[in-house]
Amino acid sequence: MSRTVIRLGEASTEHFAVDVDAETAGWRFSGFQLAELAAGESVTKLGSEYEYIVVPMSGSFKVIVEGQTHTLQGRSGVFAGSTDVLYIPRDTDAVITAITDGRVSFPAAKARTKLEVQYLAAEDVPIGIRGAGNMSRRAREFCMAGGVKSDRLLALEVITPGGNWSGYPPHKHDVNSDHPDGELNLEELYYFEVSDGPAGDPGFAYQRVFSADERPLDEFAEVHTGDVMVIPFGWHGPSIAPPGYDMYYLNVMAGDTDERAWRFSNEPRAEWLRDTWETMPVDPRVLDAP
Repeated sequence: MSRTVIRLGEASTEHFAVDVDAETAGWRFSGFQLAELAAGESVTKLGSEYEYIVVPMSGSFKVIVEGQTHTLQGRSGVFAGSTDVLYIPRDTDAVITAITDGRVSFPAAKARTKLEVQYLAAEDVPIGIRGAGNMSRRAREFCMAGGVKSDRLLALEVITPGGNWSGYPPHKHDVNSDHPDGELNLEELYYFEVSDGPAGDPGFAYQRVFSADERPLDEFAEVHTGDVMVIPFGWHGPSIAPPGYDMYYLNVMAGDTDERAWRFSNEPRAEWLRDTWETMPVDPRVLDAP
């Protein structure tokens, strides 16, 4: 297993096709699971120190938690648009049952405080348009500032059309700063899916991660559907979607800070690129995406 890339199948368990906890990732807080369920099949998640969000990747699901039943209508796939989600606090049992054949993910973080169960409808998921030109991408911010509330967890989905660069300029968030515009120290995990080619051939994309200090970290990896990249520190970006292959990733972030916020620094060599966005049109594929 690479230091940063966990390939599909390298972290699978009896009930989960992808099962990455803080210990698997080699850090302190963040985790991610994905289950593949046929209609009528269930997975039980016992309460633990992790808070998490039930995110349908494809299909519909029923979630029983604290004696209440919640129905998630879901979607046909990650490129079809936002989905409704359900936040599950720490120390809370939940049973997730597939209404249709589908796949469901659980971005997670170790929490200090038990909050309330929260439902967020698909149409209420905040949408962010980032970048411009061939750096355009669409963010579905279901667990950021305007989404469900959590203790420590930050999570969102990003859609990058084929031929575009995402997460660019490279950025980092691996120190805590007292300055309101400074970084906050956040571990980050990427779960990837890539659209297939016209003949059904599996798609591919690329991710760059490299150190900002003396700690050794330097990787440029080809990634595929089901792969996970763990980023404990350092610059990350670009995430590159080759022409013809749309890229999806789900970000999970958490850190040792009392402030629940995403604050980062841009790599100085590429900082100037952000200024170019003011004179570039946004890729219409990002604006018109579901």
